[in-house]
Amino acid sequence: MYDLCYNKHSKTTCSVCIGGRHMEKGYTLTLEGKKSHFHELHMSFCGHSVCYPDNSIGPAAHPCYVLHYILDGKGQYQVDGRTYSLGKNQGFLIEPNVMSSYRSDHEDPWTYLWIGFEGSTARTLLEAMGFSHQSLTYSANCGSKLLKIVTAILKSELDGLEQELYLQAQLFQFFSCLSHDLSTDRTIFRSDKQNYYVRAAEEFIREHYADNITVQDIADAVEISRSYLSTLFQTVLHTSPSEYLADFRLTRAHEQLGITDDPVSKIAENCGYQNPLVFTRAFKKKVHVTPSQYRKSIREERKINIQQIRKQ
Repeated sequence: MYDLCYNKHSKTTCSVCIGGRHMEKGYTLTLEGKKSHFHELHMSFCGHSVCYPDNSIGPAAHPCYVLHYILDGKGQYQVDGRTYSLGKNQGFLIEPNVMSSYRSDHEDPWTYLWIGFEGSTARTLLEAMGFSHQSLTYSANCGSKLLKIVTAILKSELDGLEQELYLQAQLFQFFSCLSHDLSTDRTIFRSDKQNYYVRAAEEFIREHYADNITVQDIADAVEISRSYLSTLFQTVLHTSPSEYLADFRLTRAHEQLGITDDPVSKIAENCGYQNPLVFTRAFKKKVHVTPSQYRKSIREERKINIQQIRKQ
């Protein structure tokens, strides 16, 4: 399953439907692919969603940081083989290029807002707020204020530099409100070789997924046997190295189909697939439509949704 489509500087109302099943309804503003004057820290996207029961997002890797805040309901966040059960007034941080997933509760599905951001000072800011790879979940009783900020962003009708400056101000206001009442939760990790090898393998995949690498290449890079690597991935991440690599590549392809006009063959190559037909089969197996069909549906939905939001 995948999250809301990421469009170039577009404002949409969305109803995510995969395999004929509606997963969530919400609003999103996306700026990915648009140049920013603020290289140190800038917004990539933000949104607000009401999720249906058992709405599953991922496993997927995002190119930037993403903060989710739960306004109501509950669900689970999974990363690095750990599962966090979260509810109202709690949230979670998704780190760049780290495979993770999250699912709404069956009985009480969550409603959440999110904001994606990047830049050279993003990590420093998050560390100052108490976040780290060991502290990815948090609590904060400021939902109404954060929702007000995100709603103001989504309703903004500005453009150009004026819009960029406004969004920058709202981004800092978001962090200001959050940090005022923030309490991060620290997870104690085992400092053993198992976690070391898995982390090293994940880093190798993030750096080389576009190359024609194999599971054996990953095992060689971290200097362990292929069978032991597979055992570690199943133990720590509950997936195989080949599935992890395939999911990572398809996540990148999913993003590029939404924010670029590159041919499918080029996207396949950029994501480590030497044969476009192999890529198309893998993508269809995961998303249930071909890459071309997925891109076409995004663009058609984008036009309809922009028309709808302009009427509001």
